[in-house]
Amino acid sequence: MDQHQHLNKTAESASSEKKKTRRCNGFKMFLAALSFSYIAKALGGIIMKISITQIERRFDISSSLAGLIDGSFEIGNLLVIVFVSYFGSKLHRPKLIGIGCLLMGTGSILTALPHFFMGYYRYSKETNIDPSENSTSNLPNCLINQMLSLNRTPSEIIERGCVKESGSHMWIYVFMGNMLRGIGETPIVPLGISYIDDFAKEGHSSLYLGTVNAMGMTGLVFAFMLGSLFAKMYVDIGYVDLSTIRITPKDSRWVGAWWLGFLVSGIVSIISSIPFFFLPLNPNKPQKERKVSLFLHVLKTNDKRNQIANLTNRRKYITKNVTGFFQSLKSILTNPLYVIFVIFTLLHMSSYIASLTYIIKMVEQQYGWSASKTNFLLGVLALPTVAIGMFSGGYIIKKFKLSLVGLAKLAFCSATVHLLSQVLYFFLICESKSVAGLTLTYDGNSPVRSHVDVPLSYCNSECNCDESQWEPVCGNNGITYLSPCLAGCKSSSGNKEPIVFYNCSCVEVIGLQNKNYSAHLGECPRDDACTRKSYVYFVIQVLDAFLCAVGLTSYSVLVIRIVQPELKALAIGFHSMIMRSLGGILVPIYFGALIDTTCMKWSTNSCGARGACRIYNSTYLGRAFFGLKVALIFPVLVLLTVFIFVVRKKSHGKDTKVLENERQVMDEANLEFLNDSEHFVPSAEEQ
Repeated sequence: MDQHQHLNKTAESASSEKKKTRRCNGFKMFLAALSFSYIAKALGGIIMKISITQIERRFDISSSLAGLIDGSFEIGNLLVIVFVSYFGSKLHRPKLIGIGCLLMGTGSILTALPHFFMGYYRYSKETNIDPSENSTSNLPNCLINQMLSLNRTPSEIIERGCVKESGSHMWIYVFMGNMLRGIGETPIVPLGISYIDDFAKEGHSSLYLGTVNAMGMTGLVFAFMLGSLFAKMYVDIGYVDLSTIRITPKDSRWVGAWWLGFLVSGIVSIISSIPFFFLPLNPNKPQKERKVSLFLHVLKTNDKRNQIANLTNRRKYITKNVTGFFQSLKSILTNPLYVIFVIFTLLHMSSYIASLTYIIKMVEQQYGWSASKTNFLLGVLALPTVAIGMFSGGYIIKKFKLSLVGLAKLAFCSATVHLLSQVLYFFLICESKSVAGLTLTYDGNSPVRSHVDVPLSYCNSECNCDESQWEPVCGNNGITYLSPCLAGCKSSSGNKEPIVFYNCSCVEVIGLQNKNYSAHLGECPRDDACTRKSYVYFVIQVLDAFLCAVGLTSYSVLVIRIVQPELKALAIGFHSMIMRSLGGILVPIYFGALIDTTCMKWSTNSCGARGACRIYNSTYLGRAFFGLKVALIFPVLVLLTVFIFVVRKKSHGKDTKVLENERQVMDEANLEFLNDSEHFVPSAEEQ
């Protein structure tokens, strides 16, 4: 008997061990799949941010329209966030996340598709449709331009070009693809976090969430490295002879292989979706246990009867539920601390959204860095610094057990550092380049008050130049000219690299002693003083990123401490909605519109319509961009001061009692709503 009992116990323990192993393996598989999806999510998001300038040039659109395309992700997210948050927990969460990853990948691939239907990129009016025919004979040389004007009228050129540029509205596909990516990304975070919280061992969920977020950070670094690599590649790589391309990655017309980034991120997202379709609804229920019992069939029959009996009760609950929802919403919106918190976080985060969206454009226009170089430095230095800052912020909060006032002070320090960094950037703004026809007269002798309609000089007035042309050349006097024709150049070195133009009459007017009146293709580089400023700018940018990441960690703790525990989910959801709608959608648009006002030279297509900006007034651009950021951050300091004052006032004895009474009133107002919700929201075990 003893042997039989021992064998039975051994068998039971073995079976229990197998069940634990199955549960453990199922949950670990979900954790691995979710980590992979976080990498895919981060990859797709950063690829869009760092490609926005390339998209602007490729589709010949303004910065404000490019900002709208960037914000379409948040539009798609907002369209389904409510449905996913409410119904997601009632359905098969792993499969929903898998569908989301599949949609996310499809959206990224849709974003890249226009590249394959638009034809070759034409960076100049004189660029032939067949790029293999590019040569300096097509450049607007003074003498050549006279010959062209005799052979072909401008109206003929416009009529021919209008037909060939019929694909200019294909940016709409990028808009739709980015919106679809936003829809697909929606279920990953809320359903993934809730799944971990439901099935992780007690006390382990925070560790698992930290692991998943850390994996997401590796996706960000990987995205910047890929962005740096693809930005070096010409957009039509594999289709054209690269030796015929006259422009370089530092040229304002250069477009990198932006579409490759979206293809890679799309494929990664689709691959990340596959494991979720094989994961169980509940990792605690092995497959065999789901098939075996007739008792389950009896329970299902009883459940159906109970559901029919409870239909009337559920209809009553709906009315009470809606009323309770609005009462809960009223509670958080009449909470002064919460309202102040939402406003100052919106202003603070708007500044960061603007920086992330337009930092590549800013660095390129201010300091002449290529997109490839900027992406590389951001991925290698800035992102790891942000990650260290976030972990440091969490450690400080835990180590010193910061109170509500302590958290607000930490946020105040973060905002102060960010404000000071923006003020310092004003001293690092470089002067606008000397460009004949925009900042100087065409002979280069005197500055102009406005870049609009600068009159021709006697050195180029007889050349019959197209003043809308942008084919910049750098004279050996250090001045950039809009084209060889407008520089008065009579001859060139042909196809020989580097391309040099000679006998440039507008350069000759300067009166150089060596009489070498030549110019080479491309804009003049920045001077040494501006280059030194660029390194100082990047050092401050990295320090600002670290210190601000430390302070911003406090925001995630503040939002759950200033409301009642039962209203945490609603408070976080409402805050997220405001950040996405007023921050993620609007910020790229109004910052883009502001950037557009500083443009000095717009491209024009063959139909005469305005396209993308070729060169900005870097002085006005820096002042406008950093000035608006200061205008956003300064009110944050004021509101944080008010926030700290209100918290301290309520921390006194008399006001504490008032606060407790207010909470009791709000508790009573929402108690019925919360109790009723428990009747029809399924628990984790029922799922």
